[in-house]
Amino acid sequence: MLTQDQKQHFQQKLQAMLDELNEKDSTTKESSQSVELDQTRVGRLSRMDAMQAQAMSQASDRRRQQHIQQIKAALQRLENDEYGECMECGEEIDLRRL
Repeated sequence: MLTQDQKQHFQQKLQAMLDELNEKDSTTKESSQSVELDQTRVGRLSRMDAMQAQAMSQASDRRRQQHIQQIKAALQRLENDEYGECMECGEEIDLRRL
């Protein structure tokens, strides 16, 4: 069982991580926009590079969204006094791993 100070420490760390991810999420929306296919404006190789960059950005966005959901779930477990327990077996997780 976590002490009140430990709970507050973990809540602050998780919230800081969540804030950072949300900030990154809002600043990277542009790079995942659709790639324009007008050959008169952009060469074929440049378009391919842009499409690859777009795909990488979208994959990064998916990972970031997944991480955001994991942090929100951890914050919810913290509120429910379930944080620090293994979700499968219910045993306490060592503080160094948290």
